[in-house]
Amino acid sequence: MRIRELFQLGRPVYSFEFFPPKDDAGVGLLFERIRELRRLRPDFVSVTYGAGGSTRDRTIEIVTRIQKEIGLSAMAHLTCVGHTREQIATVCGKLRAAGIVNVLALRGDPPKGESEFHCVEGGFRYASELAAFLKDNFDFTLGGACYPEKHVEAPNADEDLLNLKKKVDAGVEFLISQLFFDNKDYFNFVERARAAGITLPILPGIMPVSNFEQIKRFTLMCGAKLPPDLLAKLERNASDPVEVFRIGCDHATAQCRELLDRGAPGVHFYTLNKSTATREIFKRLIE
Repeated sequence: MRIRELFQLGRPVYSFEFFPPKDDAGVGLLFERIRELRRLRPDFVSVTYGAGGSTRDRTIEIVTRIQKEIGLSAMAHLTCVGHTREQIATVCGKLRAAGIVNVLALRGDPPKGESEFHCVEGGFRYASELAAFLKDNFDFTLGGACYPEKHVEAPNADEDLLNLKKKVDAGVEFLISQLFFDNKDYFNFVERARAAGITLPILPGIMPVSNFEQIKRFTLMCGAKLPPDLLAKLERNASDPVEVFRIGCDHATAQCRELLDRGAPGVHFYTLNKSTATREIFKRLIE
C-alpha cells in the first residue's frame, strides 16, 4: 500500500524502522523480530540505507522479503551518498521490479571514517535534488526526513526549514521526524512548518531508551537533547539496565499518548532491530 494513502484513513499511522544487519545470521535474527512485531499490525516498516550506501544490496533484499514473505508494506531508504544518477536509477529499477512503491529520499550520512558529505561527480548534493529526480523518473510515493531540533549541519532553524520546504516542493509527500524526547520540540516544529506552508503529514519519530550509553551516542550524533528530568533519572540508574528500560518505556509511552491526543498523525518507532520495547509500549497504549 502506498503510504500517502494511509494518512487518508482517518486514524493514527504506526510504523517501525529497521537497519540491515552486517551478516546473514543477523538477517535471520532480524526477521524473527519482524515476525514478532508483525502481530502488532504496523501500517508500514522501513529499512535504512547504510552510511555511504554501504548496505544498498541488503536494503533491497530486506524490503523485498518483508513485503513478499511477511506481508507488510515496506519502504526503502535511499541516499545520495557515493552514488551517481545512473547508480540511483539502477537501485530504483530493482526496487520497482520487486514491487516496492514507497521510498524515503535522504541525503544520507558520510561513509564511515569521513566527517563531511561530498557529492560525487554526476550525483546529488541534497535530498531535494534526489526527490526531484525520483519524482520525474519513477512512480514512488516519496517520504522525507525533518528535524524538530534542526539538522546538525544547519546553521539555524530557519534555514533548516527553508531546506525542508525545497524538499517538499520537489515532490515529497509525507515527512518522518528525527528522534526527539521532548514533545514541545515536535509541536513547535509542526507549528513553524505549517506557517511556512508545509501541509504534509509529519510523523513523529520515537526511540525508546533501552541503553543509556547508546542513547547518549545517538543524541550526540543527531543533535537531539534529553530533557533534564529524563536525563537525571537515567544517570541515577545507569548501572541498572532493567530500570533504564522501564524509565525509557515510561517516557516513550507518555510521549506517544500526548502526541496522539494532540493530533499527531501516528508514530514512527526507531526499533534498533529490537522488539521488546516497541511491544511493551504498544501494549500500554492499547490498555
